[in-house]
Amino acid sequence: MDNIDSNSPRVVSREEWLQARKDLLAKEKELTHLGDRVSAARRALPWVKVEKQYEFDTPEGKRTLAELFDGRSQLIVYHFMFGPGWEEGCGGCSFLADHIDGANLHLAHHDVTLLAVSRAPLAEFAPFKQRMGWRFNWVSSHGSDFNYDYHASATPEDIAAGTVYYNFERSQNPGEEMHGISVFYKDAAGDVFHTYSSYARGGDILLGAHNYLDLTPKGRNERGTMDWVRHHDRYEQ
Repeated sequence: MDNIDSNSPRVVSREEWLQARKDLLAKEKELTHLGDRVSAARRALPWVKVEKQYEFDTPEGKRTLAELFDGRSQLIVYHFMFGPGWEEGCGGCSFLADHIDGANLHLAHHDVTLLAVSRAPLAEFAPFKQRMGWRFNWVSSHGSDFNYDYHASATPEDIAAGTVYYNFERSQNPGEEMHGISVFYKDAAGDVFHTYSSYARGGDILLGAHNYLDLTPKGRNERGTMDWVRHHDRYEQ
C-alpha cells in the first residue's frame, strides 16, 4: 500500500528537486548493486540432481522433465495455480503470465526455456489459455508428484492437517494450489538438476508492470496485494 498523497504533492524549485533526485539516485544505485550480489549468490547455490522421473502432458503428447528443455540447457518453470476442476486460472498467476510471451521472444535465443506447469489436466486449462491468447508452452503435471515435490500443490494430507510446506516453512490454512518458480539445468549427459525455487513475493521479479507502476507517483495504488488486478479480458473498457 502506498502512503504518498498524489493529490497534495510537495512542489519545489527545479534545484531542490534535482538535489532530492540525486539523493534518491544514490539509494537506487545501492539497490542495483545489492541486486547484483543477490543474483550472484543465487547462481552460486548448490544443485540437487533430479532422480525421480516426471512425465507431463503437453499438446505434443507425453514429455519427461528432460524433454521440456526443448534443446536448451536451462529451464524455468512457472507454477501456475490451476487445479483440477477449475474453470479459470488464478488472477495473479494470469497477471504474471501476461509477461511471459514477450520474454520468450528473447529467452529462447539465450539458452533458456520458460514455460508454465499446472496440476489440472491439459484439457481443462487449454480453453482458458486460448481465451487469454497466450502462446507460451503450458503443460500438465496431472498424475505425477511434480507439483507436490516442488511445493506448488497441497497434498490431501496437508489440507486435512491444515498446514502446508510453502516458501520454505510450514504455513497454516493451505490452499489447494500455490504459485512459484522452479529452475532446472540439464548437462551434456542429459542429467537434470534443480538449481532454484522461489515462492510468494519472490515472483515479483517477473512482474514488469509492477516495475512501471513503481516509477509513478501513485505507485501500485492498492489496498491489498494486487487487489486491482483482473484477467486482462475483464477490465472495464
